[in-house]
Amino acid sequence: MNKYHAAKKTLLTILMCLLGILFMSPFLWMISASMKPEADVFIYPIQWIPKHWNVIENYTKVWTETKFALFYWNSIKVTVGTTALSVLLSSMAAYAFSKIKFRGRHVLFIVVLAIYMIPSQAILVPQFLLFRWIGLYDSHFGLILLGSFSVLGTFMLRQFYMGIHEEFIESARIDGAGHIRIFFSICTPLVRPAIATYAILRFIWTWNDYQNPLIFLRSKDLFTLPLGISSFADMNGNFYSLIMAASVSAIVPLLIIFIIGQKQVIEGISMGGVKG
Repeated sequence: MNKYHAAKKTLLTILMCLLGILFMSPFLWMISASMKPEADVFIYPIQWIPKHWNVIENYTKVWTETKFALFYWNSIKVTVGTTALSVLLSSMAAYAFSKIKFRGRHVLFIVVLAIYMIPSQAILVPQFLLFRWIGLYDSHFGLILLGSFSVLGTFMLRQFYMGIHEEFIESARIDGAGHIRIFFSICTPLVRPAIATYAILRFIWTWNDYQNPLIFLRSKDLFTLPLGISSFADMNGNFYSLIMAASVSAIVPLLIIFIIGQKQVIEGISMGGVKG
């Protein structure tokens, strides 16, 4: 029986490794293509390790001959601002729905969940008219506000706040702490891995968001990376080595964020699987 389990585990490990390589192959090809001369990009069979290197020329052209650095800064500003505000609002809403008892709490939470069922495309026109009316159209601040509320974030964090024992809350109240003190000093540190997990997810979603910047931004100097890469591809559609270099540059922050926060993500998953 032990030999059977060992063989089964070995086969599963090999299978997972093969699937991992399969899923990673497009990413590896993108990195390889970004380092080649244009003439070598579509050589078959694929040259995973380039015979002729063109790294410096490709990346220098991407960063110096376009507004790529400006697009990069715009994405950082919008993504960090949206993530910070969304994490704060979602955490506060989650705490309110889980730990503050008020009339109509459950009904209001059902209404919030019902909003999640509405496709984002269905409310684009009202959002566009509202933002243009209040003067937030074609601005980064408007784009940050647009992504600051998340039903999914509120629902996800509420589940973790509900796992905090009421004894902690009651002890703090006996010591004279109010909801603000309890939220920031007691509850939030206990669900830090869950908040870090949501922050990473929110960062990735906002960084890759194409729809909202496309609708709510008009000035090219305000474009984020998805719009910048799209316009860059329109101008350099026949130069796939440059497009791949721009794409590799765009995903570097996502890799850094995930590498830094992967421990918190694992802890967040563990918190979700173990209650009490």
